[in-house]
Amino acid sequence: MAEEKKYGSETCRSAMGSVKDALYVLSGKWKLPLIIALREGPRRFNELQKELVDITPKVLSKELRELELNEFVVRKVFNTVPVTVIYEITPYSASVNPIIEALKEWGEQHRERIVRHRKNEPVTV
Repeated sequence: MAEEKKYGSETCRSAMGSVKDALYVLSGKWKLPLIIALREGPRRFNELQKELVDITPKVLSKELRELELNEFVVRKVFNTVPVTVIYEITPYSASVNPIIEALKEWGEQHRERIVRHRKNEPVTV
């Protein structure tokens, strides 16, 4: 029997698996911005939609549902007329704060680098 080739070490495969798991939960354009918005305090659906500007109601609803399933957001329904629904982050959502801070710092550095390099490029007509 021919021996199967193994690509990558166990450490590498484990790291890739963990990163894939994290990306599965946090992937997409809106999940981290939603968590950031909710760090300021509980919000109603329409407040979140206004704060995130370009998000559609359908996408916002889907993202909130996924964040709720992954225990980052809790949905609270109040028996008022009309019914009031509030979204809040959970204590568990604080576990992504280091990721958000690292992305924020990297984004600032990247933007500065790109702006600096574009200023130095000659203009062609």
